[in-house]
Amino acid sequence: MTTASGNAADLARAVPFIGLLLTIALAPLLAPRLWPRHYGKAATFWALAILVPDAAGRGWPAVAEELTTVALHEYLPFILLLGGLYVVAGGLRLTGTLRGTPGVNTAMLALGAAAASFIGTTGAAMVMVRPMIRANRHRRRVAHIFVFFILLVANCGGALTPLGDPPLFLGHLAGVPFFWPMVHLWAPAALVCGGLLVMFHGLDSYIYRRGLRDEPPVVSEIEKLGLEGAINLLLLAALIATVLLRASWRPVAGIHVGNVAWGAAEIASDALLLVIAILSLLMTDRRVRRDNGFAWAPMVEVAILFAAIFITLIPVTELIAAGPAGPAAPLIQHLFANGAPQDSVFFWATGLLSALLDNAPTYLVFLGFAGGDAEHLAGPMASTLAAISTGAVFFGALSYVGNAPNLMVKTIVEGHGIRMPGFFGYIGWAAVCLVPWLLLVDVIFFAGVLTRLPG
Repeated sequence: MTTASGNAADLARAVPFIGLLLTIALAPLLAPRLWPRHYGKAATFWALAILVPDAAGRGWPAVAEELTTVALHEYLPFILLLGGLYVVAGGLRLTGTLRGTPGVNTAMLALGAAAASFIGTTGAAMVMVRPMIRANRHRRRVAHIFVFFILLVANCGGALTPLGDPPLFLGHLAGVPFFWPMVHLWAPAALVCGGLLVMFHGLDSYIYRRGLRDEPPVVSEIEKLGLEGAINLLLLAALIATVLLRASWRPVAGIHVGNVAWGAAEIASDALLLVIAILSLLMTDRRVRRDNGFAWAPMVEVAILFAAIFITLIPVTELIAAGPAGPAAPLIQHLFANGAPQDSVFFWATGLLSALLDNAPTYLVFLGFAGGDAEHLAGPMASTLAAISTGAVFFGALSYVGNAPNLMVKTIVEGHGIRMPGFFGYIGWAAVCLVPWLLLVDVIFFAGVLTRLPG
């Protein structure tokens, strides 16, 4: 029987995970100059905060085996896919300029949102943000355009495949079929993205007409549209095929790293992801990446921070696995009613934490609360998995720290002299524009049971 002191000790093991996520969320805002130089130290501190006590209690060999398992089966494929998408998307460049009328801007947002599910939210954001800036360089009031850009291209558009958003790829690694999001999430994604596009067109039309009345017209140069680095489209197809290979090919062969099995399909897919990224670097004109503002720093930061996230997540996973008899029982009681999952509660709980922290680890935590069995969640519990998935993807747009591309877009846009809303100003914009559609998704797809919570 678990004692109260035992519960407290178990919960204390979750402190490094919570501390790390809070550091990632707040440090870039509170210490923007120090964070780029010291984020590796912060990640190391929180990782050691769990590794050292565990090694003292269970011994380094047991901890090393656990780390090897996480590294080979979760961290390595996750980072290789993110890196592959980052490199391949960084080699694609849209050239030329359209005139940023409301119709053109809406079409560009729709294109970016559609691309996000196939080249990732980060990839789509990096490919589309500069053409969007160029298209609207003749306009003075444009901050709202890039608020909707973050909502649509950097977040909600990535809901249809595991390539689209990191939480969905983590779900795929856990066993959720590749095409499951496309089959089960297309309707809520269409509702949210369609609603945001209609809202944007109305708002942008109003601001555009007012600008024509209040400001002297500025005629921008219209340049012929084109695509540079087209070879990366083939490499993108190769990335998709590699992810499908990992899920469908199940050979018996493999090797052992220490006591940890590493299957041939995992080895082959990881190697292919690395090769594809290298081919993209070799086959793309360096000028294209230079003009795209391609840099390794964001990917290096993601790799280091997620290494710490996966390490500190280990004890949290163990707490969740203890179920209703464990320390997480009070939270589990609110997620379930009479043994049945409350999909609406999963939607809002996953979503709100995704907005405040990072949506990828939040997704994994609530996947664990829902039972952690991907095959069962993708089948009989599909509505619960849909609630967790849409919560992680959609709510990541509610703050600059909810999803990695959000701050990247803000930085690029401000670098071109466009003033974006501050941290809380953006939350206000996002809440007004996005929350009505989230409420509608809850009512239509998840029964809106938040109004009927027990107790």
